[in-house]
Amino acid sequence: MDKTLQELEARREELRGRIEAIHRDLGRGLEKDYEEQSIQLENLEVLQEIARVAEQELRKVEMELATLKNSHLA
Repeated sequence: MDKTLQELEARREELRGRIEAIHRDLGRGLEKDYEEQSIQLENLEVLQEIARVAEQELRKVEMELATLKNSHLA
């Protein structure tokens, strides 16, 4: 099933927002409390993987958008 241009653009914006939020969270640094640091470090790998998958999906969506736009120009 082909996705519409509007659906792809909405997904692209959603992924961009998710990636930005993750990078903001990662940029905050660690808390001073050691217990909190432990939790943050456990979550770090999860956040990094979520960001990696979102960035991969974003590239795919951008390629689909480019293909769709090019097919409309032809």
